[in-house]
Amino acid sequence: MPNKVGKNADYPRIDNSDALYERARQLIPGATQTLAKGPGQYVRGIAPKYLRKGKGSRVWDVDGNEFIDYQMGIGPLSLGYCYDSVDRAIAEQLRDGITFSMMHPLEVEVAELIREAVPGAEMVRYSKTGCDVTSAAVRLARAYTGRSKVLCCGYHGWHDWYIAVTDRNAGIPRAVQDLTYTFNYNDINSVIDGVDDDTACVILEPVVFEPPKEDFLAKLRDVCTERGVVLIFDEMWTGFRLAAGGAQEYFGVRADLMTYSKAIANGMPIAVLAGCEEIMTLCEKDVFFFTTFGGEALSLAAAKATITEIRTRNVPAALHRQGKKLREGYNAIASEIGMEYTRCTGMDCRTLVTFDGSAGNPLQLKSLLQQELFKRGILWGGSHNMSFSHTDADVAATLDAYREALPLVHDAVRNGGVTAALRGIPVDPVFRRTGNFNTKPAVPAGGRS
Repeated sequence: MPNKVGKNADYPRIDNSDALYERARQLIPGATQTLAKGPGQYVRGIAPKYLRKGKGSRVWDVDGNEFIDYQMGIGPLSLGYCYDSVDRAIAEQLRDGITFSMMHPLEVEVAELIREAVPGAEMVRYSKTGCDVTSAAVRLARAYTGRSKVLCCGYHGWHDWYIAVTDRNAGIPRAVQDLTYTFNYNDINSVIDGVDDDTACVILEPVVFEPPKEDFLAKLRDVCTERGVVLIFDEMWTGFRLAAGGAQEYFGVRADLMTYSKAIANGMPIAVLAGCEEIMTLCEKDVFFFTTFGGEALSLAAAKATITEIRTRNVPAALHRQGKKLREGYNAIASEIGMEYTRCTGMDCRTLVTFDGSAGNPLQLKSLLQQELFKRGILWGGSHNMSFSHTDADVAATLDAYREALPLVHDAVRNGGVTAALRGIPVDPVFRRTGNFNTKPAVPAGGRS
């Protein structure tokens, strides 16, 4: 019988997942379209590899195993799987058509909703992926300032200007690599030191897991204003989650340009570039950023329904409330059993579990906990990406799973048996060089993962 959420006699059977994976390996480089969804991010031999369906906060894999999902499509499912009002909007639009030969009214209607919700969103342009709109923002900043260099902090997608700073930069010309630099989050001096007369923009995720300290975002705004640098907020994760108006509303700091995607349409593919009219109007003639599917109507219908639901039902408050229960609950359990080397941190709508390197290899510790959570019906990649569909019962079941799994990890640490306790291959790092990414809280020597 397939496993359910709760206590199961054994780890999930994944025969169908494994069979599909063997077929994929012959056809698809890396076997996946999205690195964070691929087999390297889960304990191979234990975790399923393919999901068949989802409803609310739960998913079922191709072998019929059921899980509470804390990945939520790696972010887009802000409301939950198969959310009724969004699915109705998609179905209603489907009857009229998907992509048209001229513009569609939804392009205007959704732009008006975004302008109402997001501070500083005077004009709006659509695309399909987050890296599309972050790259368009960088191009706009270069056109507006007449400068070339980019300062970045966090993760911004696969396009040349950003991925050049990682160790996966093969195929990017040296001249392009030399135009992008990184700075340290919560370190305004690293920004001041990095800005020069050829700096076009500073782009960052306004918060990932470590909150801004000592008015960092406000100081960043001041530096950019003083130096004539365009400030870009990459709000893929924070937009419509921290608040309906994203990080700008939550922290009270306004960017010049801002980008959105993950939460805005509950899983449908759409991305948004927004910002001040003075810069955005460059898209009319000077900067070319047009796409065939930018006005695709199913995604716009989903975005309209999702944004409306987020605003009318105060979804961000619910995400914070449920996420806070998980963060505080995890930390209480870890403290009770003496696991001082692990904690749950971050903004409550999206929290991260970390392990101190002093207790062993952080990736192996994460992998062992993940392994035991899979046995108990929890799909977990190290963080809690909250959705509006995560119920009190889901949170209670997850904390029960932690109460069972964390002592097993702690025993393995104390007995030096973490490697032996792993039933499969541990999780891989996404990048081999991650020192400049600044997506996790600062930690003592030894590191966390």
